[in-house]
Amino acid sequence: MERTDRHCRYFMRLLSPNVRLYTEMVNANAILKGDPERHLAFNATEHPVALQLGGNEPVLLAAAAKIAEDYGYDEINLNVGCPSDRVRSGAFGACLMAQPGLVADCVSAMQASVSIPVTVKNRIGIDDGITCNDSFEFLANFTQQVSAAGCELFIVHARKAVLGGLSPKQNLNIPPLRYSVVAQLKEAFPTLRILINGGIRDAGSVMEQLQHVDGVMLGRQAYKEPYLLANLQQACFDGVLNLPKRASIVHSMAEYAATQLTGYTRMHHITRHMAGLYSGAAGARRWRRELAAARTPDDLHHLAEVTLAGD
Repeated sequence: MERTDRHCRYFMRLLSPNVRLYTEMVNANAILKGDPERHLAFNATEHPVALQLGGNEPVLLAAAAKIAEDYGYDEINLNVGCPSDRVRSGAFGACLMAQPGLVADCVSAMQASVSIPVTVKNRIGIDDGITCNDSFEFLANFTQQVSAAGCELFIVHARKAVLGGLSPKQNLNIPPLRYSVVAQLKEAFPTLRILINGGIRDAGSVMEQLQHVDGVMLGRQAYKEPYLLANLQQACFDGVLNLPKRASIVHSMAEYAATQLTGYTRMHHITRHMAGLYSGAAGARRWRRELAAARTPDDLHHLAEVTLAGD
């Protein structure tokens, strides 16, 4: 949330031509009753790109999914994993895992509305402080009912969601990771595509997970260390092809910024996503400092000409 907007996704696409990009979670009502252009507009270079929807009303989700398909999205992903209190108060997000029949109805309605894939992102279980549903049987039952409605791909965060008692940030760190549960899910449902998410921080860990599941979703680490996507592009898709130069990425973002600085878009809306580009390289601190001071596309072009060791 508040990270993978269209500027961030454009930047990440430059680092990896093949990675599938996901939007922030957007409530179906925000599309139907708000400004669809604001929430759905994206650059054609972002493909393949998926819209992540939040909601619990099949008819509304189906209508929002149809609008998104008309905008050109490649996938609709229903978020049934967000543990925030605000989302929970709206009766969607992770709390919906307790109602697999309703999730199935939502998936079925969206499937009937669009021709693109409808997928689900969920946790391995939920704990509301009264009832703890984190057994494999609970997860398997949820998966069975939702897949019967037509969902063929599940992105599973390998932690349970603690609803009430933990903040969203704590829910990303405190519940223990249980990767073996996701691998077990793949074994139990071999015809489904099962992707894993949660705490995966480097290319080696990604490659290890791919021995057990069909794909890996990265969130915080890809944002913190975006050049990881270039390393993964090389490892997963390109073999021995050379990694892109960070400087060339900065030049490309400068050219992109020159087309975007109109209306309400300001330079920092674009550059804030680039702070981690030199993470782990010599000169990273200088990069962040000078990037924060950049006010024009020319400033970015200048930064790209600065020789930073490690590029």
